[in-house]
Amino acid sequence: MAIPRGVWRKRQKIKIMTPAQKSEAIEILKEKFNQYNNFYITDTESLNAEQVSTLRRHCFDKQVEMKVAKNTLIKKALESLDTEKYNGVFESLNNVTALMFCDSPKEPALIISSFRKSNNGERPVLKAAFINGDIFVGDNQLTALTNIKTKNELIGEVIGLLQSPAKRVLAALLHHHENGGSTAEEAAPEAPQAPETPAADDAAPEAPAAE
Repeated sequence: MAIPRGVWRKRQKIKIMTPAQKSEAIEILKEKFNQYNNFYITDTESLNAEQVSTLRRHCFDKQVEMKVAKNTLIKKALESLDTEKYNGVFESLNNVTALMFCDSPKEPALIISSFRKSNNGERPVLKAAFINGDIFVGDNQLTALTNIKTKNELIGEVIGLLQSPAKRVLAALLHHHENGGSTAEEAAPEAPQAPETPAADDAAPEAPAAE
């Protein structure tokens, strides 16, 4: 039975890895999972070569590492690190998988959203995301992930909260000064001085001399 041309071409693209190559790929993945606290699991199936290239370029521009890997190798890499920790993402390892590693918890989500909008499509699909120990499963989590606060944003908010009382005090002082307010020393009335007590010599009359 003849194999249809399309199926034959698809089979030609499948690369059979040797055991040594698989072990090397697993080690590389383990290094990436150890390096980053945030990674996204996406489905890039149906994207053509040009679109994948564009997606890679967007990731590179935003300091996001994108890697396409076999699901079995990804699972083995995660299991060898901590099965319990990554257990929630295993069910998402299906179809074509592209991993996105990044220090920022939300940059990959922004890239995916922007890419979809510019291409009027629904790919890549978010299958899962591991964010600082928390796991988000499903494409419906994408919007929430774009609104996650980064570490620098959280620090900025804390600094802003700490500075608010000082800013209010400074604003009050400036307002007081602009309105011609006086200081406490200027506003306090001067205490009246107590009257002087006449000296004993001046107050007592001189006794007459005895004859």
